[in-house]
Amino acid sequence: MTAKTQRVTARWRVVDIVVAAVLGVATGLIFWIWNSIGYAWYTAADALTPGLGGIAAGVWLLGGVLGGLVIRKPGAAVFVELLAAAVSASLGSQWGPETLYSGLAQGLGAELIFLLVAYRRFTLTVAMLAGAGAAVGAFLLELVLSANYAKSLAFNLTYASTLIVSGVLLAGVLGYVLVRALAAAGALDRFAVGREHRAEV
Repeated sequence: MTAKTQRVTARWRVVDIVVAAVLGVATGLIFWIWNSIGYAWYTAADALTPGLGGIAAGVWLLGGVLGGLVIRKPGAAVFVELLAAAVSASLGSQWGPETLYSGLAQGLGAELIFLLVAYRRFTLTVAMLAGAGAAVGAFLLELVLSANYAKSLAFNLTYASTLIVSGVLLAGVLGYVLVRALAAAGALDRFAVGREHRAEV
């Protein structure tokens, strides 16, 4: 098997559940830290140009990408992103329970990309597309939940564009790099990505 293709086994192992849970909790802690840093960046960017704040949101989309790249099973992207959102909310996210809706929408957006490639491709391009998918999920949710539909077309086009760019870079590229680093450290030896890394070296 290569990093590009692999046979899909939909059944989750105990180790899959445990590692997905660890990824979810760890990512939730990252979200919690980013809640202050990212929101400050979001607010500053949005003050310059309404909608530009989306450029700061990519880190909040990271869980789905990590879950999909590591676990490589149906539901992994949603599981990790939603658990991360739950951790963030329980630690005091300023968005409260709405954080869970965001986690679900973002996880589903990333999950759809892995589904479209039939859980067989896990390249940088797929990771970037998963980040973009998570961004689209976030945008569609906020269109309703935050009443963004009532805002101008210019705002929504700017917000959607910057949100997708941020998802591609801060969730897709960063997520791919983090997974490769974990594989290189030997933390993912029981997963396909770890075996692929050993085969490369």
